[in-house]
Amino acid sequence: MGEPAQTLIAIGAFMLAGLVTDLVGRYTPLPRVTLLLLLGVTIGPAGFDVLPAGSKEWFPVLADIALVMVGFLLGGVLTRANLQRRGREVVWISVAVVVTTALTVLFGLLAIGAPLDLALLLAALATATDPAATIDVAEELNARGPFTTVLRGIVAADDAWALITFSLFMAVAQVGSGGWEALAAGSHEIGGAVLLGLVLGVPMAYLTGRIRPGEPTTVEALGIVLLCGGLALWLEVSFLLAAMVLGATVANLAKHHTRPFHAIKDVEWPFLVIFFLLSGAALEPNALLGIGGIGAAYVVLRVVGRILGSRLGGRLARADGQVRQWMGLALLPQAGVALGMALVAAERFPHLHDTLIPLVVGATVVFEITGPIATRWVLRHVGEVP
Repeated sequence: MGEPAQTLIAIGAFMLAGLVTDLVGRYTPLPRVTLLLLLGVTIGPAGFDVLPAGSKEWFPVLADIALVMVGFLLGGVLTRANLQRRGREVVWISVAVVVTTALTVLFGLLAIGAPLDLALLLAALATATDPAATIDVAEELNARGPFTTVLRGIVAADDAWALITFSLFMAVAQVGSGGWEALAAGSHEIGGAVLLGLVLGVPMAYLTGRIRPGEPTTVEALGIVLLCGGLALWLEVSFLLAAMVLGATVANLAKHHTRPFHAIKDVEWPFLVIFFLLSGAALEPNALLGIGGIGAAYVVLRVVGRILGSRLGGRLARADGQVRQWMGLALLPQAGVALGMALVAAERFPHLHDTLIPLVVGATVVFEITGPIATRWVLRHVGEVP
C-alpha cells in the first residue's frame, strides 16, 4: 500500500476515533482528551506501532495548526466585558499561580539537593500549562459560569507569564555565560508575538465579516489565523501568544461581528483529534521509569504550587470560595509549551540534556493524562456543567 493511501486511511480513522472517544467520554469519568492520548499511546511506537511512516513528518504542521486555533479562541475570551467582570481574578490568580509554582518547585528541588541550574530550569518549566487540553475539557462538558470564565482567562494568560518566567530563570542560570542573550531572546519572542497579533488583528477586526454580515466566513477566519501562525514561526516568536493577541484584538475591536469565532470552532475539533492522537503516540510511558527522585519531586511540587498559588491569588482578588479552592487542580495539564522550553534549555545547557529531557517527558505523561481528568472533575464539582 502506498504512502498517500496509508495517510488518508490514517486521517479517516483518526476522525472516526474522535467520534468514538467523544461518545465514550460522555459515559465514563475520562475526558475525551485523555482517551485520545491513551489511544495514541496504544497505536504509537510504545504500543502496536501502526501509525503510517510519514506521520512524524506531518504531525508538527498539524500540531501548529491546532494550537494556533486554540490560541485565537482563547484570545476571544479576553474581551473588555469579560475583563471588567473577571479581569481582577484572572490577573491576580494567573500571576500568583505562576510565581508560587516557580518558587515552590525551585526551593523544593534545592532542598532535596538538586543542582541550582537544573532547579531553576524545572521551576520555570513548571509554570506552563496545556491550553488545548484544558479548554477542550470545558468545551466537551459545555461548561459555563464564572469559574469557567476565569479558567479560560487564566489559561490564556498563563503561557505568556511562563515564557517571561522561563526567560528570566534561564538568564539567571546562565549568569556569566550569556545570560543577557537568553533575556533578549525571551523579550523578542514575547514582544514580537504581541506586535504581530496587533498588526494582523486591527485590519482583521475591521475588514472581516463584510461578505457575510456579522460573521467572518470560514475562509476569512482560517486564512488570517493560519497566516498569523506561519508568520510567527517564520519570525521565531510565540505563535500561541500571537494568536491570542490576534483573537483578543478582533474580539474587542470588531463591533460589527456577532460571532467572530464561530467559523474557527467549526473546523478546530478535527485538527485537535489528530493533534491529541499523535501527541499520545509521541508520549513514552517508559520515560516514567527514568524520572527518579527529582522527577517525582517535580510532579508533587508542581501540584502543590498550583493549588497554593490559586488560593493565594484568589484571596488577593477576593474571588469566591469555589475559585480559590479548586482553580489550582483545574490547571494541571501540561504538554507542548513545556516540552518546547525544555528543548531550548537542553540546547543551552548540554550537560543537563540527559537529565532534563527524560524528566520533563515523563512528567508530561503524568500531567497530560491525569490533568484533564482533574479539570473535568473540578468543573463538575463546582456545578458549571449542565
